[in-house]
Amino acid sequence: MSDVTYTPNRGTPTRVLKSASIAEVHVPYDSGQPRFYDVSSIGLGDLGQGTLTKLSKDDCPTGKLGNYQDTPVMCSQEQPRPFAYKSAVEKSVRHGTDLTVFSVSEIGWYDYLMEWHFSDDGAITPRAGATGSLSPFAFSDATSGWPTGVGSQRFSENHSHNIFWRLDFDVNGQSKNVVEQYDFEGSGTAKRTMKRTELSKETGADLAPARFWRVVNPAAENDDGHPMSWEIDNGDSDQYRGPGDTEKFTHHDVYFSQYRACEHLAYGNTAKGCAASVDKYTNGEKVTDPVAWVSVDYHHVPRDEDQDPMPTHWQSFRIVPRDVTATSRLP
Repeated sequence: MSDVTYTPNRGTPTRVLKSASIAEVHVPYDSGQPRFYDVSSIGLGDLGQGTLTKLSKDDCPTGKLGNYQDTPVMCSQEQPRPFAYKSAVEKSVRHGTDLTVFSVSEIGWYDYLMEWHFSDDGAITPRAGATGSLSPFAFSDATSGWPTGVGSQRFSENHSHNIFWRLDFDVNGQSKNVVEQYDFEGSGTAKRTMKRTELSKETGADLAPARFWRVVNPAAENDDGHPMSWEIDNGDSDQYRGPGDTEKFTHHDVYFSQYRACEHLAYGNTAKGCAASVDKYTNGEKVTDPVAWVSVDYHHVPRDEDQDPMPTHWQSFRIVPRDVTATSRLP
């Protein structure tokens, strides 16, 4: 995804992202092996490596198929979004619309649905769905698996889907943006105090109750005189942490790095002149052109209902406008 721009209702276009992409799908199994790297090692999303799935109108019944190398691999369609708002004061209700763009990649027994939802209120939701089939070979014991099939003789192994997204922010079309972290101190007390921390250097950060991050352009203001920004909402994660010697890149929920063109992947990056993983990118350099690396982790404990076919399980996060407009621009 590149050059993502938001045009508010009755407003003017404003750029949000220079680019956005999947940066890794890391699948470690609870027994310790195997450990898959679906983007860097297997080629998720690569038509040349045979993982990107050819789509049909059954996959995209109300939308438009898009081709890559003469193969339909992308669908874009509008979808209803219930209750954009409801107001007793205004005596009105309005439902919204999402523009949804997706592709499908087949990795082993799994089919991954990679979606981007662009909502008419400005929110952007990257979302990944895993479906297909449980592996017929990944079995363990009761300490790291769940019984599937008849009785308790076969334990399908528990595993994680740790998905990284890379977001190159250009708020209002400028690369000179600032990263801020907001915390609300006062657990167990009646009063809470908001604390703002500017993350001026490359770093990793972790989820905490009520914590959020935003990327702000101090030079761009809305009509109220407030600087425009985009908030990162990444609260829906199982927070996987792998071994420090081999999977240190999993030790934070979000990373912020200074833009470098060769830093493409969260792990297994082979571009010349660059480090191999996101934990190595974040080495304390001053951040003026921020790239956010957002991790959303899902721990999959198989169940009987997962076979066969396996219902889709989803993991996602959102970025939402904060003070991009002075008032709501919903119709």
